[in-house]
Amino acid sequence: MGKKLSSEMLPTLYIARHGETAWSLSGQYTGLTDLPLTERGERNAQRLGNVLRGHAFEQVFSSPLKRARRTCDLAGFAAQVHIDNDLVEWNYGKYDGLRIAEILRNRPDWDLFRDGCPEGESPLDVQARADRVLGRLRALSGDALIFSSGHFLRVLTARWLGLEVEFGKYFVLSTASLSMLGYEHDRSQPGIRLWNDTHHLMHH
Repeated sequence: MGKKLSSEMLPTLYIARHGETAWSLSGQYTGLTDLPLTERGERNAQRLGNVLRGHAFEQVFSSPLKRARRTCDLAGFAAQVHIDNDLVEWNYGKYDGLRIAEILRNRPDWDLFRDGCPEGESPLDVQARADRVLGRLRALSGDALIFSSGHFLRVLTARWLGLEVEFGKYFVLSTASLSMLGYEHDRSQPGIRLWNDTHHLMHH
C-alpha cells in the first residue's frame, strides 16, 4: 500500500451547509430567522448523510439554528453533535428577509462582506466568531464536521486561508453542499481540498 502522505494524516475540516429552506429558495437573506427545512431540504440532508456515513469525526458541531440542527440530525449526527452558538448565520439586522435586489435599490454599492448590515453584524463581528471557531477546531487532532449557514461558512473559509472577510464573497456555497478544508503537507499551509460538492444530490 505504501506509506500515507503526511497531508492525509493532518486533520480535515468538513463543512456542510444546511438544506434548502423557503427563503434560500426565494433568495431572501436568512440570518437569525429560524426557518425549518423544506421537504426537499430534508431529503437532501439525508443524502448528505449518505456521503458522510462511516467517517470517524473527532468532533461534530452545529449552529443552534433549526435549519442547521435538522440537517445535522437527518445526516445522522444527532447523538454526536455539540451546539456552538458561534456557528449561527450572519445577523442581517434590518436586511433579514430581504432579497439582494431590494437592498441594492436603496444602496446600489452595498456589499455584505465589506459593509455588514444595519442593526446587524459588521464583517469584523462575524470574523471574531469565525476566528473563535477556528481556534477550537485547530486544537483538534482528528477530523471535524460542522453544520452551519452559507455566509458564515464563507467567512470561516476566508479566515481558514488567512484572508480578510471580504474574500468570502468569492466562495459560493449551495444548500446541502459539502466542502473540505485542510492543509498541504504541514499545518503551516491551509488550503481548500473540496468545494461546494453537491454530487450526492444528483442521485434520485
